[in-house]
Amino acid sequence: MEKQDNGIARQVSVIAAASFMLISSVAVGGAFGGEGVADQQDGALTDQSTYLAPSGPAFAIWSVIYLGLIAYTIWQALPAQRHDDRQRATGWWVALSMVLNGLWLVAASFGPLWSTVLVIVLLLIVLARVIVLLGRSSARGWVERTVVDGANGLHFGWVTIATVVNITALLTDVAPEAWGQQADLWGILVLAAVLVIAVSSAWATGRIAPALASAWGLAWVAIGRLTDEPRSTPIAVAAIIVAVILLIAAVISSVRRLRGRSHPAVQKRR
Repeated sequence: MEKQDNGIARQVSVIAAASFMLISSVAVGGAFGGEGVADQQDGALTDQSTYLAPSGPAFAIWSVIYLGLIAYTIWQALPAQRHDDRQRATGWWVALSMVLNGLWLVAASFGPLWSTVLVIVLLLIVLARVIVLLGRSSARGWVERTVVDGANGLHFGWVTIATVVNITALLTDVAPEAWGQQADLWGILVLAAVLVIAVSSAWATGRIAPALASAWGLAWVAIGRLTDEPRSTPIAVAAIIVAVILLIAAVISSVRRLRGRSHPAVQKRR
């Protein structure tokens, strides 16, 4: 995808993708008279639908993510970014991520529940690709670090948690009722898997933004299980532990990455 880059075509495609994503968000959010996402899928996607659903305020992070992606869209459209190697590598992938973001909202409104899982898994894969590509070179200044690495990092970190929530919603919908008797155990096992995946990602990329977004979601999972239905103290405690370990790993990895940049001679000897 990055080898077939055309500067102007890429920039226009990112703008079109961002527009589709925002229009989908506004439409599904009820601004045009439709139902919100929480009212779709017979309530399977509400903040009380599963043991791993974050409490309602957690979803305010979408406002930050959308603002960041809007800033990215404007920034990448500047003439100076038209032939930038970093944007050549990532621009098409970011555009695809925004299209999938919008398609998830469409699937939540008009498709079966399994289709939302399919789309969000694809979205997670694409965002992982974006983070890997961004990690191959460094941002030139705090503006690029914020609107490119930061915005896409938050998107990736939150979608990591959202994917778990979405899959859990599907399993809750189709699984036998007897599984509910072991909900605490299943929830803790899933959070343990999240810990392994998220910490591995944080350690490999040395980026703090994805960890912040994932930890935010986990914190609200804990709040939801302590203050709302379905209640589960074991899952709440597990979510807090995972969030704390993830943040510690991300901070250590970020510091290690920054030290590596400041000692290029050491890196060459390695």
